[in-house]
Amino acid sequence: MFQLDDNLLQELGLGSLPTTEKNKMLSHIYETLELRVGMRLADQMTDEQLDEFEKYIDNNDESGALKWLESNFPDYKSVVADELEKLKAEVRSQAPSIVEATIAELKPSDNDPQSSQPPIPPPAY
Repeated sequence: MFQLDDNLLQELGLGSLPTTEKNKMLSHIYETLELRVGMRLADQMTDEQLDEFEKYIDNNDESGALKWLESNFPDYKSVVADELEKLKAEVRSQAPSIVEATIAELKPSDNDPQSSQPPIPPPAY
């Protein structure tokens, strides 16, 4: 259906992030997408459907949950695609700020007194 990988980050303008930050961003995108899709689908479910679906989630039965979704919400893939496109647009619009903030966070600051001080010599006995 879709891939959450380096190609996606390149497409979104986040290809210059360091690898560890890319992995964090991919995890964040996945978690956000999962939450948004879940909320949209939950809004369409009856209480009984919600209880039934939650049993799959509580039991970590991902394949059962997917089969249940395909059976009860055949259009769920379009919900995923729709939410992914919205999320991509949001991330793309913030990409320059994300890259700038990440690089600044990882770079030692010139104003950081610890990075500009010479090491303290060991005491002489």
